[in-house]
Amino acid sequence: MSKHLGTNVSESTHPESGSKEPVLRIGVIGHGYWGPNIVRNFHGQDRSRVVAVSDMSDKALRRVKQSYPDMYVTANSNDLVTATDIDAVAVVTPIWTHYELAKAALENGKHVFVEKPFTFSAGQAEELIELAERKNLKIMVDHTFLFTGAVKRIQQLLEDGTIGDLYYYDSTRVNLGLFQHDVNVIWDLAPHDLSIMDHLITAKPEAVVATGERHLNSVADIAFITLYYPRNMIGHINVNWLSPVKVRTTLIGGEKKMLVWNDLEADEKIKVYDKGVQMTSGEAVYQQLVSYRTGDMWAPKVEQIEALKAEAAYFVDCVLNNKKPFNDGEAGLRVVRMLEAADRSLQQKGKIIPL
Repeated sequence: MSKHLGTNVSESTHPESGSKEPVLRIGVIGHGYWGPNIVRNFHGQDRSRVVAVSDMSDKALRRVKQSYPDMYVTANSNDLVTATDIDAVAVVTPIWTHYELAKAALENGKHVFVEKPFTFSAGQAEELIELAERKNLKIMVDHTFLFTGAVKRIQQLLEDGTIGDLYYYDSTRVNLGLFQHDVNVIWDLAPHDLSIMDHLITAKPEAVVATGERHLNSVADIAFITLYYPRNMIGHINVNWLSPVKVRTTLIGGEKKMLVWNDLEADEKIKVYDKGVQMTSGEAVYQQLVSYRTGDMWAPKVEQIEALKAEAAYFVDCVLNNKKPFNDGEAGLRVVRMLEAADRSLQQKGKIIPL
């Protein structure tokens, strides 16, 4: 049965014009590791308010009340899904719960914001996309890195031709922990890079190969994923829960320039190198000349923004103004398909899986 939670927020006053503007009322399901960040960023927007939080942990709900005494809290997620005074639901729970919670929200007329990865299978993702389209509702998948200043700058360098034709995308995303029990390291860490690659690279991968191993429990804790693209472009991702150091480094090689993105660097996150190789063909193979170009390095200015804050504002804008988000259900589905293929390859010791 639908219920009213007693929230009375439906509009806000524009700071300049003084006119009344609609406010998106959001319910957040899950207040564990990532949930508090979701609540803070949606609650801090001019055009959105978090009006309710659901979590099965009493401790988590007490934390909500300490920070937001007037916020409605409940252990029953169904209270948020069926509430008549909630417009959108953020699902910030373990991956195996995403499908059921998002489906219930959509069936009850709620827009949904879902933590990555979108779902546990492509079939689940396709069903949610179809349901949202039928009910004219928005789905956004939390691919937070797409809203960072670094990814925005890399996208600009690719689109304006600075890098030239892409040769490779090579990422290392390793650290000690955090060990998961319901998913392996591919499903935990690779969605970041797969969503970035899906966003930046125009061509779509044709096949996936993954190798890895498990050491401490029943799921793989280290993996190497290779994605094959048209025109000899190749992508590679190294994910690892057993690294003694935290590394977040991506190398992007192109025909004209090469780029290093170190996400742990405070100031110069991106460095562009004017380096490359050219082959001059002769009549015979041994007459081919290789010339190496070594030019300057420069560190382009990267916008300092809180990515999740920008993403939250984008979700609110897409819902209130009926815009199609670029990190929609379809984008989430593409990432899930790559994850599934990598998982199948991993189980078969590196068998190539077509996409």
